[in-house]
Amino acid sequence: MPAKTPPELVKSIVRLRWRHRLGPVQISGQLGVPASTVHAVLVRCRTNRLSRIDELVGEPVRRYEHPYPGAMIHVDVTKFGNIPDGGGHRFVGRQQGYQNQIATAGLPRGKDYKPRTGKSFLHTVIDDHSRVAYVEICSDETATTAVGVLRRAFTWFADRGVTVERVLSENGSAYRSFAWRDACADLGITPKRTRPYQPQTNGKIERFHRTLADGWAYARFYGSETERRQALPGWLHFYNQHRFHSAIGAPPTSRLNNLPGQYT
Repeated sequence: MPAKTPPELVKSIVRLRWRHRLGPVQISGQLGVPASTVHAVLVRCRTNRLSRIDELVGEPVRRYEHPYPGAMIHVDVTKFGNIPDGGGHRFVGRQQGYQNQIATAGLPRGKDYKPRTGKSFLHTVIDDHSRVAYVEICSDETATTAVGVLRRAFTWFADRGVTVERVLSENGSAYRSFAWRDACADLGITPKRTRPYQPQTNGKIERFHRTLADGWAYARFYGSETERRQALPGWLHFYNQHRFHSAIGAPPTSRLNNLPGQYT
């Protein structure tokens, strides 16, 4: 093909796309080639859509999925500020939210405070294949708490016919502890950790945290932290059993219905 784009030019086009997330017109201007040629190269190299390029490292997103439920679970902790009685600032405004924080903290009014209503630590567990989620609200993220969540999640998945084989965690102290190592050995689970400074390795659970925030934590007005916590089980039921998951094209629990050996 005499008119084929030279390999070195292809590399330059893709490099600009990866590293700087430039469009065909911008790349055309820098390299002095027609924008149509740039677009054709990007399509051929499957980098024409920015959604396929990781924003943090500028590399193509390499998606993977384990072949069956339990082959890998992801664990992590996300934090949400507790809602003061009367509602938080997202729905009642900053001034009223501040007054609600003072009242919830039991501080006298009329002074300048920095009230603290505390944080909730949500320990989350996601099955890699099905995206079925297990969540517990805890008061800390210590190794003892993380191990307790792992053991209860292991039982929860076992009750649904799923045997957990591996667990992927980030590099926090709880997951590097001897307690975590010993608990995994006791349960027959192989522990794995993400690469340092590469949170996208645990991308499925990071994406779930955004869904959790949008769908539950900040989805509507809650008059108190107790009210929000009471809404979590119902939202999890909806997420697992009824919510259409775009990555799998069905609710997560639909992938638990045909496990190997289930009908033998």
